[in-house]
Amino acid sequence: MAAIIKPYLFSWNDVEARSDLDRFYLVRDNLPDEKIVMELEDRRGKGRDEFPVRAMWNAIIAGIVFQHESIESLIRELSRNPALLEACGFDILPRHKKPVAELKRNEETGQMEIVLSEAEDAYYYVPDSWNFSRFLKNVIELEENQGMITDMIRQLREALMEALPDFGRHLGYDGKPINSYSTGHKNRDTGNTSDIDADWGKHETKGIDSKTGKPWTKIKSWFGYGLHLIADTQYEIPVAAHVTPASGSEQTELRSMIKETFEETPELGERCDDFAADRGLDSGKTKALLLDQYGIRPVIDIRELWREEKSEPGYDPEKPITRTLYPDRVDTIVYTEKGSVHCICPATGEQRDMAFYGFEADRNTLKYRCPAAAYGFECKGCGECSALGNVNSQGYGRVVRINITKGDRRIFTPIPFGSPSWNRAYNRRSSLERINGRLDNDFGFEKHYIRGKAKMQTRVGLATAVMMAMALGHVRAGRIKQMRSLVRPVALAA
Repeated sequence: MAAIIKPYLFSWNDVEARSDLDRFYLVRDNLPDEKIVMELEDRRGKGRDEFPVRAMWNAIIAGIVFQHESIESLIRELSRNPALLEACGFDILPRHKKPVAELKRNEETGQMEIVLSEAEDAYYYVPDSWNFSRFLKNVIELEENQGMITDMIRQLREALMEALPDFGRHLGYDGKPINSYSTGHKNRDTGNTSDIDADWGKHETKGIDSKTGKPWTKIKSWFGYGLHLIADTQYEIPVAAHVTPASGSEQTELRSMIKETFEETPELGERCDDFAADRGLDSGKTKALLLDQYGIRPVIDIRELWREEKSEPGYDPEKPITRTLYPDRVDTIVYTEKGSVHCICPATGEQRDMAFYGFEADRNTLKYRCPAAAYGFECKGCGECSALGNVNSQGYGRVVRINITKGDRRIFTPIPFGSPSWNRAYNRRSSLERINGRLDNDFGFEKHYIRGKAKMQTRVGLATAVMMAMALGHVRAGRIKQMRSLVRPVALAA
């Protein structure tokens, strides 16, 4: 036995400290769940009420806050933690099992007598797994038929926008695979998998080895679902979440989520300045939707899809492919697939980057200026270049304007690729990867026991709502720096 030999100078009971339950209180007190709870109470009606609806709902939320991977794990925690049991709203009075009466023969008298079993130790009365299963079935039906958890996310989004005037200014999107709790193998008799809503997805990544220069391809496949997430990239807080079968198109789902989210919360569309996504979401339709319909500047990496030039003789893979900006005439202005604009000196043949002079919103044009005039160096072909463009620069240098609504919407955007503002906005997109990491590691989506799209959507929605409610609670308490924390104890008030 490891006995304590030297007593402590003071007791920790004398120190003012915050309980880990404060994280649960933070979510419980900021979650707009009254409508859901009232609907669940109406469904129960006059049925048995051994475990009140509000207590059961709080227990489900507590299981997410304290990162229990299964209902059985949550039940064990409730059984040994009366403080959590009381915080959820359950009865914490210890109970004793009723003694069992048995008929036994008295060895002395030979008569049969009724003997009561000895009293067992007291225990806390907590719900069983089937109680939670029936309760969760009702919660899933509310989300599937009425979208109540999704509506709760909308309310949290609007509350965060009210608490933080710049919340939603910088948004981003990312998708991630979520494996189903199913192998994906079909039953020989039925021809179905154990999760009939899930299917197989494939994600292909390509690149060039920086050392060898050889192309490489990596293919990842999984059986399950795809999580589609829109989040504030500055605060690293989710804004909206959808779940689709794994084979669902990210391009289609992104456009659907943009329309749905901004229709539900029009102020968010008005507040948002830029929207970031990775290269896989590069699409002229998506970029046009963001800019034309909502006035949001898309910051989406550009895929290299030009193939014709690579088959031409004399192609140099070390040099970027360029195309003439004005193909209907002889000119010196060219551009790359990444959207950079260059001029080729007609006298020396030297290619230079044109000076970017900003986006003219009233014209929907990107303005570029002659680099020699902008940076103050001599160009021998300056006059000939202006003549080819049918312009008279009058010493200011040639100016080129590109109308993004008439050009390639995939390549030309209000924020040019690679510019300092583009890099700042795109670098914020890494916050989505950190959110996905929290969903996997803190909320248990890396290892779970979920089958079925309705269950998965409900579980994702609850995790998203808990993350948003915890952030909202920290903001309202003046702890903005701690709004992304999911496991750190709540700080004491100053």
